[in-house]
Amino acid sequence: MRSRQLIAVTAALAAGALTLTACGSRDDKGGSGDGGTTVVIGVDAPLTGDLSALGLGIKNSADLAAKQANEKKYVKGVTFKIQALDDQAQASSGQQNATKLTADKDVLGVVGPLNSSVSEAMQKVFDDAKLAQVSPANTSPSLTQGPKWNEGVKNRTYKSYFRTATTDAIQGPFAAQYLFNKAGKKKVFIIDDKKTYGSGLAGTFKGEFTKLGGQVAGEGHIDPESKDFSAIVTQVKSSGADVVYYGGEYPAAGPLSKQIKASGTNIPLVGGDGIYDKKYVELAGEGATGDLATSVGAPVESLPSAKEFVENYKKAGYKDAFAAYGGYSYDSAWSIIEAVKKVVDDNGGKLPTDARAKVLAAVQNVSFEGVTGKVSFDEFGDATNKQLTVYKVEGGDWKSVESGTYGG
Repeated sequence: MRSRQLIAVTAALAAGALTLTACGSRDDKGGSGDGGTTVVIGVDAPLTGDLSALGLGIKNSADLAAKQANEKKYVKGVTFKIQALDDQAQASSGQQNATKLTADKDVLGVVGPLNSSVSEAMQKVFDDAKLAQVSPANTSPSLTQGPKWNEGVKNRTYKSYFRTATTDAIQGPFAAQYLFNKAGKKKVFIIDDKKTYGSGLAGTFKGEFTKLGGQVAGEGHIDPESKDFSAIVTQVKSSGADVVYYGGEYPAAGPLSKQIKASGTNIPLVGGDGIYDKKYVELAGEGATGDLATSVGAPVESLPSAKEFVENYKKAGYKDAFAAYGGYSYDSAWSIIEAVKKVVDDNGGKLPTDARAKVLAAVQNVSFEGVTGKVSFDEFGDATNKQLTVYKVEGGDWKSVESGTYGG
């Protein structure tokens, strides 16, 4: 969800995105080499700050998708460009970015954001503009299924919103089943950061863990900005828990794990995709060995469908890793590219004046083999690919342990 030198790069990217009309202006600066139309794909992610390791992977992967579409001349007469904006993992910045992107009529789709809380502030802006938004990382179920999804009342509030990642309605229970049935953990201390993602994930984990017969030894919340977690660590130590489940992201999870181990409590910390990054291992230190994380999909490097993506990412020379959501960001961008192709093909080889609305409708029906497997969306805009993976810290890095789907 995840250097800081990228502010200038981001500005250059934003400045480099040509301002054209939605129906397509001529690209007099070369474009695809045939004087065609330029289509902009917006990207919103934290490009600076604690979560930039994830955000830069999202930006670079979407950029790679656009470059490859251009190289292949995948949509005849169309050149794709990326306009990347930094939300700093802040909802207010995300909303400002959403307004900026919708104001540019050349933007026909947006990849991002990383954080579910940021997406909550962006969805209505995009929906009002009929601008397709495809997140590679948001996992809060309410974004697609409404605030009462956990009560069995599912309602898709915003038809412009899609995601290629699966949701915490699956991820939390998947982790609970692994810990209880495979890892033999029966007594958990649950901690979250009180944010949309963290509290939601912790809640779905707790529901499944207790249903399986697991015991909750204690619960608590932390301020992720603090980095001094001595109070909650003391509670964990006296609780008798054999595992800690944390709902939140790696900037706080790493130090939390380190402080738990320093207290003499040698039990693993487990979290979701928000902690699945090499930065977590660095922050947690040597004591991180044995800590676990779940993340969306299968390990990208292990998928035959992802081999070309990994090779092309390396060849492109990006300074930052594609990280946890690179494959999903690439597929998110490609879902927009596929939709643009459909709209152009259906309109005699050019963009219609109502391109945004038509691209949005086309995204709902995309279906293709992507980096992360089959890419398509259900009636809520959720990914039809429900696979997840458990990772364990071994030898100073994350190693995949088991992949599968939640069997609820």
